[in-house]
Amino acid sequence: MNIAQQIINGIVLGSGYACIALGWTILLGVARLVNFAHGQLYMLGAFVTWYAITKLGLPYPLAILVAIIVLGVIGLLMQSAMMRLVMTQNLTSLMIVTLGLGYVLQGGSALIFGGNPQTLPGTLARAKIDIGPLWFTWQDVLVLVVTLFLYGAVWLFTQRTRFGSVIRAVAEDPKLAELFGINAKFVYLGVFVFECSAVALGAALVAPRSPILTSMGFSEVIMTFVVVVLGGIGSIGGALTAGLGLGLFTAFFGAFVAPAYTTAAAFALLLALLVIRPAGLATK
Repeated sequence: MNIAQQIINGIVLGSGYACIALGWTILLGVARLVNFAHGQLYMLGAFVTWYAITKLGLPYPLAILVAIIVLGVIGLLMQSAMMRLVMTQNLTSLMIVTLGLGYVLQGGSALIFGGNPQTLPGTLARAKIDIGPLWFTWQDVLVLVVTLFLYGAVWLFTQRTRFGSVIRAVAEDPKLAELFGINAKFVYLGVFVFECSAVALGAALVAPRSPILTSMGFSEVIMTFVVVVLGGIGSIGGALTAGLGLGLFTAFFGAFVAPAYTTAAAFALLLALLVIRPAGLATK
């Protein structure tokens, strides 16, 4: 086995996990909201990117922009419909509603885009780089660079700007924040739109690695959930570390044991870590 290649594979996988998990990390940790339609939004972002390239004839960068805008609008509509539940912090109902919306999105996407697997043309996924026995693609490099940039930018925004402090204040107590003149509804709308736009960007970057299916959202939301919890709810640095670490674990487990059991192994790792450290990695 080529250990160096497995390390590259792990970093490639992990950067994808972290990229997809960023929006949910902000939503869960900073705004204290849940969205179990995250996986279906990822699937929809991939299909919108595919449609923009294959049907509208747009180049890949513009297709990414279209996916971000479309899912941002969908996020705005979803959050507007759920605003009463959000303002009362009714998390149980939010879980049920977003889970239901996820299935609606999956069924609607199947009707619109069909059930056949699709691939994203015009990306860097086939631009292979060989360094001796090692290889990766320019798409892998793009995902890693964008992921690191996004995490750095979001950390600076949430920790070093006034609006980041406002978001955290609303998350702690929306009613109290409104007494100080903060528009909590606007903050929640902004965070939810960011989550949907971020998952659209993640989908447009990560989806070229594999066929696009309407059923792909479930596996992605499972691994994203592991990343978010493993890193510590709301910890931006923890989510990045957990994503890369989970990618390395998945790559080596799949190589040494069997790829079919990687999800079960990931949850076993999560349970073991939470027993030892209930807060997760939690590196804010």
